[in-house]
Amino acid sequence: MKTKREIRMIELRALEPQDDSDEMIVEGRAVVYDSPTLLWESYDGIKYYEVIQRGALDGADLSDVPFKYNHSDNVMIMARTRNKTLELIKDDQGLLIRAKLAPTTAGRDLYTLIKRGDIDKMSFAFTVKEESYDRETHTRKIIRIKKLWDVAAVDIPAYDDTSISARSWAEAQREIEAAEAASLESEKRKAEADQIQALKIKNRILGGI
Repeated sequence: MKTKREIRMIELRALEPQDDSDEMIVEGRAVVYDSPTLLWESYDGIKYYEVIQRGALDGADLSDVPFKYNHSDNVMIMARTRNKTLELIKDDQGLLIRAKLAPTTAGRDLYTLIKRGDIDKMSFAFTVKEESYDRETHTRKIIRIKKLWDVAAVDIPAYDDTSISARSWAEAQREIEAAEAASLESEKRKAEADQIQALKIKNRILGGI
């Protein structure tokens, strides 16, 4: 999972133009440090969480990040870090994203929908460099992010791709834990059977004295 691109949801809002400016600026906090997020709840009620550790973005590749619509490569890019129309602002809380949308028909339409509240979510795509897992709390900790691929406004709050990677990771972890639990149970039963057999042999020996 460390090399797989993952996607997470964040909030998105439109800023009001300043000083009669016609700039269309939207912003959202892409990454929030030290804030546990529910990734997935298994069929047996076990909840799996994720937390991005403070400083996880240190050293991450943020060199060329585009702002997209629904992460689509078939729609024109709305802003980009390379030409400074997209800002990625790291602070103690995580990462703030501020995008100056292109003054195209698509850009104006998107800004209008964000401003009206029709679109109020965005997501960011990233790959993990380093992680750990706490089995007691079922919490995945993202220690280092390798690369931020893009940020995108999404028109469906439950945008399907946003949870696919997270759900896949949690389901895989659930299978590992279930297999380990079954193995431990099998070893326990074998140990109990061995104890019973040893006791029977001991009783036979004592009975023959």
